[in-house]
Amino acid sequence: MAIRFFEEEIKFKLPNRNKYKRWLKSLAFEEGFSIEDLNYIFCTDEYLHKINLEYLQHDTYTDIITFDQSEFPKRISGEIYISIDRVVENAKSLQVTFEKEINRVISHGLLHLCGYTDKNKSDELNMRIKEEAALGVFENIK
Repeated sequence: MAIRFFEEEIKFKLPNRNKYKRWLKSLAFEEGFSIEDLNYIFCTDEYLHKINLEYLQHDTYTDIITFDQSEFPKRISGEIYISIDRVVENAKSLQVTFEKEINRVISHGLLHLCGYTDKNKSDELNMRIKEEAALGVFENIK
């Protein structure tokens, strides 16, 4: 199992990375998955916008893009790009702490790799419920 955290065009260090690794492993396990190779790349709005244009042909800013690279069922392998700029703005507009918002986005990416989508209202509501449950789990991880 390899969970790694990287930065691109931004200085950002996720605190207590080992806690995050335990949390992500726990969330995947609860969904019936194991993590084989998972990379989180924290970046700027501009960096993620370029990825959105190049790979998804979307000319929009977003907080997260998830690339599923899994080769086997129930074994997670992928890359999750997160714009720290967007997370900061989302936290302000939602009036939540940066930690809560970054954790929501981190769990959101993993949930995508577990098969959850947010393409319609029903799926989006289910995703929000899963994110909230994930946030509760984070609080109990030592």
